[in-house]
Amino acid sequence: MKALEGVKILDFTHVQSGPTCTQLLAWFGADVIKVERPGVGDATRKQLVDKPGADSLYFTMLNHNKRSLELNSKNETGKEVLTRLIKECDVLVENFAPGALDRMGFGWEQVQKINPRMIMASVKGFGPGKYENCKVYENVAQCAGGSASTTGWLGDRPMVTGAQIGDSGTGLHLALGIVTALFQREKSGRGQRVMAAMQDGVLNLCRVKLRDQQRLDAGPLKEYSQFGENIPFGEATPRAGNDSGGGQPGRILKCKGWEDDPNAYTYFITQAAVWEKICDVIGKPEWKTDPDYATPPARLPRLNEVFDTIEAWTMTKTKFEVMDTCNPLDIPVGPILSMKELAEDEGLRATGTVVEVDHPERGPYLTVGCPIKLSDSDVEVTRSPLLGEHSIEILRDVLGYSEADIERIGASGAVGDMKPQAAE
Repeated sequence: MKALEGVKILDFTHVQSGPTCTQLLAWFGADVIKVERPGVGDATRKQLVDKPGADSLYFTMLNHNKRSLELNSKNETGKEVLTRLIKECDVLVENFAPGALDRMGFGWEQVQKINPRMIMASVKGFGPGKYENCKVYENVAQCAGGSASTTGWLGDRPMVTGAQIGDSGTGLHLALGIVTALFQREKSGRGQRVMAAMQDGVLNLCRVKLRDQQRLDAGPLKEYSQFGENIPFGEATPRAGNDSGGGQPGRILKCKGWEDDPNAYTYFITQAAVWEKICDVIGKPEWKTDPDYATPPARLPRLNEVFDTIEAWTMTKTKFEVMDTCNPLDIPVGPILSMKELAEDEGLRATGTVVEVDHPERGPYLTVGCPIKLSDSDVEVTRSPLLGEHSIEILRDVLGYSEADIERIGASGAVGDMKPQAAE
């Protein structure tokens, strides 16, 4: 039995933030019914297409384990079907522009009347306030949530991260909100609204930078490189390059082959507990007793020299040789792994973190699997649905429509072309 088996999700999401959320719920066994515009579907189906005639990787990698229903919610018969879906489902998830559901006639108050146990979950760009009606995309969320202002190099422009913390990060937050609301419903018997704002999600992931903002009141942030370089701190948490976000100084250092390989680097942390082992490894045993290097406070003004010395050693080793040397000594290091290396990693494939999926239009492709592992709920990643692939199946098996009703609905134009389920 899957963890969320029996839970029905009405998925009105598109692009990335909402589909990330509903895909995670689908991986855990929820029946996710993706509602799509007839003949068009999710906009990402045709964005960044790499194989003509097939859904894009953008779409397929965000919509596994779901069923697709084409539905025109502006059509009167479509509204009938949608009303019935709301009665049957447990959760409605959406990331429309503000007010879109109200204009459709299915705002929160109406949904509550149809199904008082319904949980309505929404992704928004901003929470209530002066920006709540603004359109937000991934990089806008990173900028408005504090990530960009604290990412990059001191003295240079702000920088966004390659991790999708605005879209996918908010989707993960929303999924937690949904399962929490489902748990509370078991006791209260009532549905409720769940909101996840992208700005809020990014800020939550930047909490250590908000921590540092408050620490500035007590003086300079000594673990930041600029302290050792005698560069004054301003009023806001600065950009810190590749400095560690924790109390233990760390940096990205060159490894053997860096001249030709853009990812021949390692992250190296000078953890206080293993400082003496670090000194032995890099050939500086005298630093163990030298008062200028023996203690963490003494090293802080000298971090550039310390890491330059460590880098002189790491440049004689590959990033994996650095791991082989340091890990047995409990020295925290980590290789900079490229997407190519991650895609080919046998360990990640063995755990289902990276999986290969076959698709009837595009053939086999690689995707990320479920990042969360449950001992009693295995995850099987199945391909994303074709547009409208399950329309008949959902009308018949979920909503209980007769064959005559299905023909009536099809003739009304409410559910697209009424394609039968595609053969694998």
